[in-house]
Amino acid sequence: MKGFVYFIYSKKWNQFYVGSSTDVDKRVEQHNSGQNKSTKGGNPWILKHTEVFNSPTEARKREYAIKKKKSRKYIEWLINSVG
Repeated sequence: MKGFVYFIYSKKWNQFYVGSSTDVDKRVEQHNSGQNKSTKGGNPWILKHTEVFNSPTEARKREYAIKKKKSRKYIEWLINSVG
């Protein structure tokens, strides 16, 4: 089963959120319907970028590594470096 790291953006909060999932579309829908406590008030969330991994475990490790950096500039660089 594949795993994904996803980056969503809230214009309302001017903030990014990084998460991991096996179904990105469903997960973004959950964020936008208020099912996630930490993103509930930032609707609408817009999917900006995804990364694909061979397993959910690999995706979670990548998610934690990105979050550990605590850097908006790094997240923006990752999103903008795709191409």
